[in-house]
Amino acid sequence: MFTHLCWVVLVLMTGTGCASHRDTHELLDSLLWVRTSAEYHVLSSTTYRQAGEALDRALRERTWSAMPEDTGDIANWPPAVILDLDETVLDNSAFEGWLVTQRATFSPSAWDDWVREADAPAVPGALDFIAQAHSKGVAILFITNRHAGQESSTRLNLEKLGVPLPNDFDTVLSEGEPPFNWPADKSSRRQYLANRFRILLLIGDDLGDFVSGAGDTPEQRVRLAREHSERWGTTWFLLPNPMYGSWERALVSPSLSDDDRLKAKRARAGARR
Repeated sequence: MFTHLCWVVLVLMTGTGCASHRDTHELLDSLLWVRTSAEYHVLSSTTYRQAGEALDRALRERTWSAMPEDTGDIANWPPAVILDLDETVLDNSAFEGWLVTQRATFSPSAWDDWVREADAPAVPGALDFIAQAHSKGVAILFITNRHAGQESSTRLNLEKLGVPLPNDFDTVLSEGEPPFNWPADKSSRRQYLANRFRILLLIGDDLGDFVSGAGDTPEQRVRLAREHSERWGTTWFLLPNPMYGSWERALVSPSLSDDDRLKAKRARAGARR
């Protein structure tokens, strides 16, 4: 795996360069939970099964919408669902496992090599749900923070998994994609699609897949999630991802050194709730 990453391994083994050498269990336990536990398989599969049941209700109710902003006449708009990609449709735990075995931290170059392989398997339940939605004439739309330069590899990965990608409309909206140069915050992309489709469901693994403000403090994030409590499990469906996400960035700044990030996390872990 990672035919383009020999130089990364060499740097890590020799201790030269700027790559970090980590020998902790910070990611290991959450990674193994995703890759081996029955609990993860059940949660992901059940979430998608429940989303499929909600989809049938949404198709029957012509005013059903997953977008809080929708207040107009959307009954005759084409139906669609919006999904995130990483850890929602595409399972990147093999990449996270490579980081663990190499005792490495995330790097954009290593991630780019993984994306170019276009060989991520599907999250449990994802392909069955997508096939169900497609069979009912529902458009499958993806909003991803993979960069625009990675879109061709991402599309190839989806095609390998049998995910339908029509040619008449861009169904994969990537960060920085021209001509819109979409920002990392996904709200503008959600609204762009909501202006063209009746969005029945939102499905993702991160708070930012549903609302803006996912980068706030942990306490503010919980309050934000509670503001939309009626949507979770009805029009919004959240997949489990304990490996990474905006929850982690809300705890500690990505700009900190690896050692300082670990210290900050340990301090947070020891604090009383």
